[in-house]
Amino acid sequence: MCVTVSVMALGCLGQAPAHASGTTEDGPVGIGVLGEGLKVREVRATLDGWEAGAQARVSLWKGDSYVRMVRGWTYTSSTEGHGHKFEVAKWKINKSFPHRSRLCVEFKGHDRMPCVTIKR
Repeated sequence: MCVTVSVMALGCLGQAPAHASGTTEDGPVGIGVLGEGLKVREVRATLDGWEAGAQARVSLWKGDSYVRMVRGWTYTSSTEGHGHKFEVAKWKINKSFPHRSRLCVEFKGHDRMPCVTIKR
């Protein structure tokens, strides 16, 4: 069961299927993907708590194999919603991805990498 917190900081464990839209969380790190069909409009990365200078990036995976970097390291913004503090980074993507490929986010200094699977 998923629970909405704020600004795409959603709680689900594991890998969430998506029709170019979906969210998942792995520990303090979360990913939100917005789009239709196989086309992704935007990717959002979240990190629980305030961590000044946090950096995140987005990569593309096929199965367990790394394919390429989609967006490189970018600094996050600190925000708060409903009493919850977190870091967030957003990227405009506007590209289509292969069926069953995965978009993943990672933060420097954190060993978690949640992914959203893009499906038809």
